[in-house]
Amino acid sequence: MSNIVLAQAAEAAGNINPGLAAIGYGLGAIGPGIGVGLIFAAVINGTARQPEAQGKLQSIAFSTFVLTEVLALIGIVIYFLASVG
Repeated sequence: MSNIVLAQAAEAAGNINPGLAAIGYGLGAIGPGIGVGLIFAAVINGTARQPEAQGKLQSIAFSTFVLTEVLALIGIVIYFLASVG
């Protein structure tokens, strides 16, 4: 009897409301947005303090920008998987 209850619970857990998935993605996109802002604020600040380091700061900033944006892309993929499934 407990196997039937567990199967029903697993089936119910797989159904995610698309509206809740959209809210979850919206909240999940806040982190990468703040991260990108902090990255480029640090580049501007560092360039203002030491202009000759601009090239090195920008290369570091773009690599960390890519890593941060991957989080947002993973979030949108998970949103589409949750809203379709």
